[in-house]
Amino acid sequence: MSYKTISVNKATAQKEWVVVDATDQALGRLGTKVAKLLRGKYKASFTPHVDCGDNVIIINAEKVKLTGSKWNDRVYLSHTGYPGGQRETTPAKLMAKNPEDLYRKVVKGMLPKNRLGEALINNMHVYVGSEHPHQAQNPKVIDLNTLS
Repeated sequence: MSYKTISVNKATAQKEWVVVDATDQALGRLGTKVAKLLRGKYKASFTPHVDCGDNVIIINAEKVKLTGSKWNDRVYLSHTGYPGGQRETTPAKLMAKNPEDLYRKVVKGMLPKNRLGEALINNMHVYVGSEHPHQAQNPKVIDLNTLS
């Protein structure tokens, strides 16, 4: 009897499409679960250095919650690269401009800071409203409250 560790590669990865509804979900908790889905941590065949996670579609992106006064008190900093080029923004401004930017910022911080993380963040698709153009992939609907 052989007990070999199964290591998934790009050709043998079982990638699926899943739909996540952001209605009345806390942004950070939603982000952690989406990051784990993107990495493939919920699968038995998880391999840390391979993109073996699922493609995640987030719908109803505008209905996410932040507790307390985090919509306006939390500050995200960025820099243009020029002297005096530090810019700040809040989650409320990001949500008003483009909700995908807010989700991208939150989830990207929870992924590896390397080429794999850059590839994984491209497997996330965020949409305002309940419609999305990925019906041809036959995505599964996942309830995030059942995931740990």
